[in-house]
Amino acid sequence: MEIVTTINRAKYDVFKWRYELSIPKKLLFTLGMAGLIGLMAQLRFPIPLSPVPITGQTLAVLLAGVLLGRRWGGVSLAIYAGLGAIGVPWFAGFGSGLGYLAGPTGGYIVGFILAALFLGYFTDRYVRSRSFFSMLALMLFANFVLIYIPGLLQLGLWFNLVAGEPLAFTTLLSMGAVPFIVGDITKAVAAAAIARGVTPKSAYNGEVDKGKWANWRLP
Repeated sequence: MEIVTTINRAKYDVFKWRYELSIPKKLLFTLGMAGLIGLMAQLRFPIPLSPVPITGQTLAVLLAGVLLGRRWGGVSLAIYAGLGAIGVPWFAGFGSGLGYLAGPTGGYIVGFILAALFLGYFTDRYVRSRSFFSMLALMLFANFVLIYIPGLLQLGLWFNLVAGEPLAFTTLLSMGAVPFIVGDITKAVAAAAIARGVTPKSAYNGEVDKGKWANWRLP
């Protein structure tokens, strides 16, 4: 029991410390997270007949908001997108440049920013969101709505305007969504388990449900 108490206290101290960091230090952490996302993006597996590869970066994206909190999780993805656009080769396949963001997979990167902002908001705002099942639900929503929708929209637009090949909706899904569903669910489960393990189950910044966790605790 003493070990569990020590671990819980350590998690609380780390997240409270993270929340109270100065802006320069928060920027340093966001840059580090952007670098991790860039590294995970190189775990790349091409999909036949699709310009969208399977990558490992979604796992890091889902954790960015949890680990850095609201705003700063999104800032880390904005840094990732911005530095990649001006030439840092850390997009999938060591890609970079504005042309990459305007290409068939650029919409997913926009979705990454939205997902990190969304998850960071809930992590910092609600203690209840830090349970496994709550976090899994939030991550699945972030992945399949906030990432997939802008990703599919830009993929379809790119094929229509640039490649000159308008896609049927079913073809669009077969290129930009269906091959990734099982892998993305697996990554969301892993990310939710990590988030459940590292986040404190007590308020560190005045969460709106402070003091209510014990009344409706979830696994």
